Amino acid sequence: MTMNEIAPHAWQIYQESDCLYNEQQIQQALDKMATEITQQLADKNPLVLSVMNGGLITAGQLLPRCLFPLEMDYLHATRYSNSTEGGELTWRVKPKSDLQGRTVLIVDDIHDVGATLQSIIDECYRVGAEAVYSAVLVNKIHDRKVKMRADFVGLDVEDRYIFGCGMDYKGYLRNLPAIYAMKEK
Repeated sequence: MTMNEIAPHAWQIYQESDCLYNEQQIQQALDKMATEITQQLADKNPLVLSVMNGGLITAGQLLPRCLFPLEMDYLHATRYSNSTEGGELTWRVKPKSDLQGRTVLIVDDIHDVGATLQSIIDECYRVGAEAVYSAVLVNKIHDRKVKMRADFVGLDVEDRYIFGCGMDYKGYLRNLPAIYAMKEK
């Protein structure tokens, strides 16, 4: 399928999808996460790392709710590369900030299997972070996860292919303000 064919196909997937969480439910989940993050990290001067591309939407909505001093940076590590199935982890961009001795908060869109998130956490510790926390808007419920759980979770979802709020379908639909699941066949 060419890029010109993917956009209309993605739109059709959206039109046939099930809405799992609407915009109001997303906002409530972000409020809850911000409260929990503030309680735990407000006095730690954290460095927040947004995981591109999906974590950009979550971080952009979450961080304005965290009213305490923090620094921001980003990283780009992926197992998907606009595919619907994960593969080998690829580091496209590592953080520019020095993590030595820092408290780090990684913000991403989803904790699915967790291999990407665990690799990012491991890398942060490897380069000297003192403490590493993770925040995800969505935690997918299934038994294929690596042995870790995100520290701050907005919503749990069933084991279906989901998109919206940073999560994509073949590179599209990240910008939707709600979370949708593909129709099950």
